[in-house]
Amino acid sequence: MSTFALEEAQEQNGRRQALLLLIVAAFVLVNAIALSLAVDGALRWRHLWAPGVWLLLMGAAHLFLHRFKPQRDPYILPLVALLTGWGLVLIDRLAANFLARQVIWLVLGTAVLLAVTILPHNLRLLRRYRYTWLTGGLLLLAATLIFGVNPSGYGAALWLPIPFIGQVYFQPSELLKLLLIVFLASYFDERGAMLAMSRQKGWRGVMTYLSPLLLMWGFCMVLLVWQRDLGAATLFFIVFLALLYMATGDGRYVLAGGGLLLLAGIFAYFAFDLVALRVDAWWNPWPDADDRAFQIVQSLYALAAGGILGQGVGQGFPTYIPVVHSDFVFAAIAEEWGLIGSLSMVLVFLLLAYRGMRLALLARRPFQRYLAAGITILISAQALLIMAGVTKLLPLTGVTLPLISYGGSSMLISSAMVGLLLYMSGAASEIGQ
Repeated sequence: MSTFALEEAQEQNGRRQALLLLIVAAFVLVNAIALSLAVDGALRWRHLWAPGVWLLLMGAAHLFLHRFKPQRDPYILPLVALLTGWGLVLIDRLAANFLARQVIWLVLGTAVLLAVTILPHNLRLLRRYRYTWLTGGLLLLAATLIFGVNPSGYGAALWLPIPFIGQVYFQPSELLKLLLIVFLASYFDERGAMLAMSRQKGWRGVMTYLSPLLLMWGFCMVLLVWQRDLGAATLFFIVFLALLYMATGDGRYVLAGGGLLLLAGIFAYFAFDLVALRVDAWWNPWPDADDRAFQIVQSLYALAAGGILGQGVGQGFPTYIPVVHSDFVFAAIAEEWGLIGSLSMVLVFLLLAYRGMRLALLARRPFQRYLAAGITILISAQALLIMAGVTKLLPLTGVTLPLISYGGSSMLISSAMVGLLLYMSGAASEIGQ
């Protein structure tokens, strides 16, 4: 490609990204204004300052990416901007006392996204030191067994307090998601071809190459189940099976893994009261509608109340759902933006999944292909699990809606994942390693 054609393509990328960001900004600002009018009957700064900060952050991100990564995918940032901006409006609507914290996490997340996209010369450090990264993540996760707390005062102690900063916590399992994907991508990059060839030798030949991988992955699963972080364990299992299938092309692994997941679910139903509660509430919530199944029942009422067009932002009753700002933001979207808003949210995640998998298909190196696919599958599976749980298509797993639900750890790690996607979508000369 000539220099002139390359510069023209870069400018076109910039214009396309800028136009999409303007459309997203209009949507977020209109909803913030509508929320202020619905709640206070007038425009109030307390409803507008957070979208204002978000607008500055997205504008800065656009300028930095256009300057330092002119050949990045122009659709990823607008999609992420829509998710984060909509999320701020939702946090203001559902739990305004957490809004300032979420804005701080968004500022840090945007900085992480830009740093991961712009600063690395290559991904060699991630690929080469996979055991070091994953071991560090496992140690952090194991530390929660001793020092773990739950900021709400009840439930599983999955967070570690950050030293010297009061009332700020970090969830190691969020970091472990990314580190596990890096480990799997590096491992399959190195041994994927041997795994594919070893199928001719039967299960014994396959296990020769899979044993180290299964050992490290098994440590992750044991710690997560010990913590009763079953949502994260489910995500890890899905990502592992998907990347194993990519590496080998053998559908028997998927079938065997699906069977193991079903058996594990049956075991967990009888071993853990929390799993039994969620399965019972999914199967038939109405006998315990005023007690243990209150959350999912209120979610179903919210879905029904939203109808096609929704009640309007600030005009429904989504706060009747316990912890709606974390686990059940999709129910709030369904009530106040209706079926159209819900399907729009699904479409945003589908588009993000499409751009991520397209990037994986176009990747020049196996490590980048597995890394892009793993990140995309994780974000998509997490969104699918929580949306299906809220609508009672699947039992609840306790995961959050990426980039939308309240949560600092999730925001930081999701931003880092998006940064890696943007980095890998750069020019071929930049991503070749």
